[in-house]
Amino acid sequence: MISGSSGLSALIKPLEEGLAYPLGATCMHGGINFALFSAHASRVELCLFDEAGRSEIARLELPEFTDEVWHGFLPGAKPGLVYGYRVHGPYEPEAGYRFNPNKLLLDPYARELVGKLKWGAPIFGYELRGKKPGQGFDKRDSAPFVFKARVVEPLPDLPLPRGPRVPWDRTIIYEAHVRGMTRLHPAVPPRLRGTFAGLADDAVVEHIRSLGVTSVELLPTHVFVDDTHLTDKGMRNYWGYNSIAFFAADPRYFAEGGRAEFRDMVARLHDAGLEVILDVVYNHTAEGNECGPTLSFKGIDNKSYYRLNPDDKRYYINDTGTGNTFDLTHPRVLQLVMDSLRYWVLQMGVDGFRFDLATILGREAAGFDHNSGFFYACRQDPVLCRAKMIAEPWDCGPGGYRLGGFPPGWAEWNDRFRDTVRGFWKGDEGQAPELATRLTASADRFNYCGRRPSASVNFVTAHDGFTLHDLVSYNDKHNEANGEDNRDGHDDNRSWNCGAEGPTDDPEVIALRELQKRNLLATLLFAHGTPMLLAGDEFGRTQRGNNNAYCQDNEISWIDWSAIDADGERLTAFVRHLVELCEALPVLRPGRFSTGEMNAEFETRDVAWLTPDGPELQPEQWTDPELRCFGMLADGRAQHSVVPHRGSDLVVLLILNACHEGARWTLPRVSGCGPWTRLVDTALPPGDAFPTLSAGRPYMVGGRSLALFSAAPGRDAAAFLDGLVARLAMHGVHEPAAPPPSEIHGESEGDEQPD
Repeated sequence: MISGSSGLSALIKPLEEGLAYPLGATCMHGGINFALFSAHASRVELCLFDEAGRSEIARLELPEFTDEVWHGFLPGAKPGLVYGYRVHGPYEPEAGYRFNPNKLLLDPYARELVGKLKWGAPIFGYELRGKKPGQGFDKRDSAPFVFKARVVEPLPDLPLPRGPRVPWDRTIIYEAHVRGMTRLHPAVPPRLRGTFAGLADDAVVEHIRSLGVTSVELLPTHVFVDDTHLTDKGMRNYWGYNSIAFFAADPRYFAEGGRAEFRDMVARLHDAGLEVILDVVYNHTAEGNECGPTLSFKGIDNKSYYRLNPDDKRYYINDTGTGNTFDLTHPRVLQLVMDSLRYWVLQMGVDGFRFDLATILGREAAGFDHNSGFFYACRQDPVLCRAKMIAEPWDCGPGGYRLGGFPPGWAEWNDRFRDTVRGFWKGDEGQAPELATRLTASADRFNYCGRRPSASVNFVTAHDGFTLHDLVSYNDKHNEANGEDNRDGHDDNRSWNCGAEGPTDDPEVIALRELQKRNLLATLLFAHGTPMLLAGDEFGRTQRGNNNAYCQDNEISWIDWSAIDADGERLTAFVRHLVELCEALPVLRPGRFSTGEMNAEFETRDVAWLTPDGPELQPEQWTDPELRCFGMLADGRAQHSVVPHRGSDLVVLLILNACHEGARWTLPRVSGCGPWTRLVDTALPPGDAFPTLSAGRPYMVGGRSLALFSAAPGRDAAAFLDGLVARLAMHGVHEPAAPPPSEIHGESEGDEQPD
């Protein structure tokens, strides 16, 4: 059937047989091939629209059905064609079928979208009675209210190598939001702010690069939907965890439109030596539960794409907490996800992925399986096996918390690290034993099947929760702006306001907060594993106490670059200092898990835990709930390494003191090593001084502070350490605000001064 009378309709020709592969709309010689998987449909209509997607020009029935794929070839068609599908079949929700040809459906393989989603009764497959779903079959046309797909020119695969290919043991992740990163950036041209092009601006890229991080992890960029409960309140789904199109970048992040802008952004970051990691959401879609709209998968083949309640297929299994669960046990759904991942690597150039609620991806009929079809498919795929794969290792379903349960080749967000580090510096009891485990890459969770310490992605803050500044400025969440009476967001934040809730002019409170920020950042970057920083934490951005800013597309979430004060500049310099040390001291980023076993050759352990007096901590001391001060001695000579790196044989001493009072330490004597060089003391102004201190002599570690020392066991190591100190001193670190006068810090009177 052909309707309308535009110039486009005059060019429409009958569909030819076409091919069942590849899926999606593919430009071929002489026309465009359309292929859509639907195992249970009775017929499929291809609907063509004008360039703006407003008027339907033609409906053409796909003529062939091969291997559960409906397909047809439109001769003479060219890129730029706007289209959607109407899929016919039974409407029997109780049996899992929700076909309704009155609803225009988005191609799951769409590369580019036209128009916006408009919430209204016609986008639902059932009749609405008031605001409640009825049992009827809705016959209203949804086309004026929904996205359409646009056929695009094929892009050639990018040449190899596609990016910096940073080794895992050197990776430092910087989590950022495309819009929030540049929406208020004064150096970015106004028309580019909040876009992919804005993120690629020289000023932004230079800031990220200057921190020393290696990989930029972007919150979801796939096309996503603003939930109706948010739009009704004038809000938006800012974070973007509500995807509907797995091959298309969201148009709201385009300055000038087109996939080229995304690819240019990736290329610009690559030129700066930065990897690009995408946060992706394959666990559910924006179609929601049985009361949700019919936008794509639900109307194409609901029974295949989603996991349904086996006792009543009207309802969805909701292991995601979002209404539905994508079913990756179905081969065609698995194919869709794999094709999407390869597309972003091969044609867009990205270097890896962080998978939201990744436990879903491994759920088989009997529950989570780290040998699931999806994990096997990724492992054997010649493209994806080389990409960085990071799991958020939990979902909302039974047995959904799976930290450490993912297969070799995967890294995982380590929330145990976050909670333990926060609790320790807050001063909670009994945190020391747990912290020791987290500092050594959580071997209790990750040391199996040849996994490396880098599998533990350590973080103190992330997009979900308090920023670093708010973590030390608020005891309680303040989410009133979300319009949910402050009921949303986490209640167990392990935060401490340091004496005043929120903004304050009290200099002692401000100084203590800055000290705590340095403690948290140093612990993060000196721990074994892969550190992840939250964008803006390097200078102390705030969300005004909001720990769930998912709906705040405004100044609450956007980074306010103009608000960076002297404290922020000092903190940024301190972060650069920490990152340089992290990069320069391979002993802090070992390639294998530290075991604590004695190395007979060097009469030392790869890691040992010390008391202030020098002896190693005994088992009964670890059980003391008041233990808040201890040291980690890591000896690079004893660490197993297949390929040694310069500086890998250094010895480092990390002292952590969460007591409010200072602690008198005896710097330990280490076989074969000379004096210690102090590289960091969070309680002291670092300036450009890195004093040398004799072993066996006392050192006063300030209250609530962290100190890092290094010693060189040989001539080569000593030369390397001298060179490192010279580099650090050359660019210096700005002096931080002085600690509160009540704190004891640095060398106390009568103690030995630097040699």
